[in-house]
Amino acid sequence: MPIAVDCFILGPDGHGTLQARIRQMVCEGILAGRLRPGERMPSCRKLAAHLGVSRITVTLAYADLVADDYLFARGRSGFFVSANAPQPQDFPAGVTPQTDAVDWSRALSQRPSGAASDRAGDGAQAGAGHLNGLDRPRNWRDYRFPFVYGQADPSLFDHANWRGCTIQALGQRDFHSLTDDQFEEDDPGLVEYIARHTLPRRGILARPDEILVTMGAQNALWLAAQLLLNQRRAAAIEDPGYPGLRQILNQTRCRVLPVPVGAQGLQPEPLPTGTDVLFCTPSHHCPTGATMPLDRREALLDLAARRGFLIVEDDYEFEIAGAKRPLPALKALDRDGRVIHVGSFSKSLCPGLRLGFLVGSPPFIREARALRATVLRHPPGLVQRAAAYFLSQGHYDAQLRRMGRAFQSRRQVMLSAVQAQGLRIAGEIGTGGSSLWMRAPKSIDTNALAFDLRADGVLIEPGARFHAGPDAPRHHYRIAYSSIASDRIPDGIARISARIRTMDSAA
Repeated sequence: MPIAVDCFILGPDGHGTLQARIRQMVCEGILAGRLRPGERMPSCRKLAAHLGVSRITVTLAYADLVADDYLFARGRSGFFVSANAPQPQDFPAGVTPQTDAVDWSRALSQRPSGAASDRAGDGAQAGAGHLNGLDRPRNWRDYRFPFVYGQADPSLFDHANWRGCTIQALGQRDFHSLTDDQFEEDDPGLVEYIARHTLPRRGILARPDEILVTMGAQNALWLAAQLLLNQRRAAAIEDPGYPGLRQILNQTRCRVLPVPVGAQGLQPEPLPTGTDVLFCTPSHHCPTGATMPLDRREALLDLAARRGFLIVEDDYEFEIAGAKRPLPALKALDRDGRVIHVGSFSKSLCPGLRLGFLVGSPPFIREARALRATVLRHPPGLVQRAAAYFLSQGHYDAQLRRMGRAFQSRRQVMLSAVQAQGLRIAGEIGTGGSSLWMRAPKSIDTNALAFDLRADGVLIEPGARFHAGPDAPRHHYRIAYSSIASDRIPDGIARISARIRTMDSAA
């Protein structure tokens, strides 16, 4: 492909003749890998006009480069990068290493990366290459036993109909939805589907002014935290719980109050006094899979009314919660507007779609919409419109049924394999979701376990990051079945079991 003429810039502090500087500029581009073999260079006339030099200067520079086999000429087609040119170096050519004079530990007012708190705490974790559970290999699909959570399975995704809906959304009829800056507005078709189909399944009735489309559940939780919390307020969270939520709350600098989660989810009674906002996952707790029973949900709402705190309900994995009849969401039981509901299509469609929603009282949604507008205006129009078509035409429900059957089958295979290998399940077995919360012997640090298992082609999630506080237990782990074929599950579980036995005997 042709190289854009804008890629070439002559710095003001260059040395030597213009011809030599142009030659050096091209050589550095090739050595840095920016200009690749076979790519066509700009014509002498175009490059001369762009650089503000004479055409003969560029022609002579090109001739020198051809003589040194950096470029080659092809008939009347022009000049191209030679296949015999030197290979790119391991470091950018022409760049002098510099000492960073900025003390970033003082300059940064926040550290969203969690670099300080996520730093390895012992030799085993340090040897794991900073394997803190947030990191998964970019090539995780190349592993034979990827028990990774929350990733899409291409065998279950409806490629054909998604492609068709995207093409439909690209049509002339929807041109304005894709190209216009909608300011604070969302796609009306998507909002209508959420209001008429998605929310009623959770027992929630909401008007359009009570719904905001977000860039996934993570963005929805961030918006809620930014609006509801500050340094003087306190947020109660589940322990163990969603690690991404703790990172969000740290940015607000509020007080974070971990609350233990039992076999039936969070218990209302131990909630600390002084709680301003409670974040919870009552439908399918992350990561244990526990479901909060109806009487406990009602007790939680009564407590919130008496104490005056708000509840942010993350409807985690509702769409793939299994064959059992779902309980009404907290928002469906809410009578005084204290619950803010967070939903997402990430797990049921694909995580890369980044599409979720907030449901709350109009004053809250109005401010959330304004805050969203200051950061990203609105989720991309093409994504919203294509999703609206995919949902409204029935493809989404068909995909959910297909995923549900596959996940149920894989879950049974995994439960059988876990039982056969003598592994211990720490969370709720239940019937739904896409993962199991596991417990290894206390002698095992699952960060080190996860690192060692990579050599066996196995990926698991260490569990320490789901817990709050410096004394978090380190012997839990999570294994998911959303991205692994059923026939590979038993062998992968056997490898986990064998590695645990080896580590336990050596402890």
